[in-house]
Amino acid sequence: QALLSALQAAVLAFLILTGPSLQCASPRGSGRRHRTGNRTPLVYKQHVPNVSENTLGASGLAEGRISKEDPRFKKLVTNDNPDIIFRDEEGDGTDRIMTQRCKDKLKILAISVMNTWQGVKLRVTEAWDDDGHHAKDSLHYEGRAVDITTSDKDRAKYGMLAKLAVEAGFDWVYFESRGHIHCSVKSDSSAAIKIGGCFPPLATVYAENKGTLNMADLRIGDKVLSLKADGKLGFSEVVSFLDRNDKRSGVYYSISTSDLRTITLTDNHLIYTSTTNSSSIESYVANYAQTVQVGQFVLVNDNNSEIRASQVTHVTSQTVTGVYAPLTNDGTIVVNGVVTSCYGIINSERIAHLSCSPLRWMHTLSKYIPFISRDTEQNGIHWYAEFLYSVGRIFLSPDLLYIV
Repeated sequence: QALLSALQAAVLAFLILTGPSLQCASPRGSGRRHRTGNRTPLVYKQHVPNVSENTLGASGLAEGRISKEDPRFKKLVTNDNPDIIFRDEEGDGTDRIMTQRCKDKLKILAISVMNTWQGVKLRVTEAWDDDGHHAKDSLHYEGRAVDITTSDKDRAKYGMLAKLAVEAGFDWVYFESRGHIHCSVKSDSSAAIKIGGCFPPLATVYAENKGTLNMADLRIGDKVLSLKADGKLGFSEVVSFLDRNDKRSGVYYSISTSDLRTITLTDNHLIYTSTTNSSSIESYVANYAQTVQVGQFVLVNDNNSEIRASQVTHVTSQTVTGVYAPLTNDGTIVVNGVVTSCYGIINSERIAHLSCSPLRWMHTLSKYIPFISRDTEQNGIHWYAEFLYSVGRIFLSPDLLYIV
């Protein structure tokens, strides 16, 4: 009964709090961005998002050229979708080779193209390539980029084709030339951490009565240094893990500051940033880690008692094995001396915090009611986090929900 009540409360909180952002749902599991009433085609040389392709807010950094002899080549897939025409000018099928994420986005786009123009199919002119004629860090070398046209080669359609590619969920779309549209995606390893922002296993927290702990050693019930609602530091109990998996790998972003602090977290994790050198919490907003820029400020702790601003000096990426997403009572946590949110995926800390209230209630009840599990040995994504993400994919607008 307690579990049912928690579930009902979660649905109610999630739907009420997101009120203005609710809109008609796209097919469940499609992974595409929600369509709005604005179907304005892209114009020549426009790209979406309006940042460089290899930045954290788009397809991300290049991870290195993949040759046929590279062990990573075995992870690429062949696209045999009959709804897509592949030019294959090399005659060896290389235009069909790509990452799984790229293949998935092309499948969605192919359907959109057929629905938009009767008798017209999507045409791929370039995918994975190893001939060296692209730029040094081209994502074509990793199977993460494709060049596309329509099957009728009608250039008047290409602006709308680019718009459809954006809606299909490509991470970067560029009306690159009069002859084709360029699209690219995040690496599969980056997209592997699908639900919730996470920290790596060697990230550190400060626990009451235990001192400094690695994230992998943190347990439900530990009280860790966090930011309180009044803007002061204090200890907050870990009530659950939204995700915990010591085997799964993914791309993490490391944000370094002027006082030599470095926090490593996933691109969809919320972290407090400001454009001003202020230590007042009112000056900070929780944003995705992928939007953090050099020159901005984050909050760091001094001697586990005070917070102050520290300027971002570097942002880099790396692949790490192990993902950990602890949830505290206050919804905040200090990791590697940097103040962050416990939440990811939902670009509203208020909605995320209130939507996770049932987990806090269940943790409190578990202290008094034996049959309510505390998930102390959980491995993988918490069922409740997965439930919230599924609901969000149906109801939330793309500016609030991070869809991978």
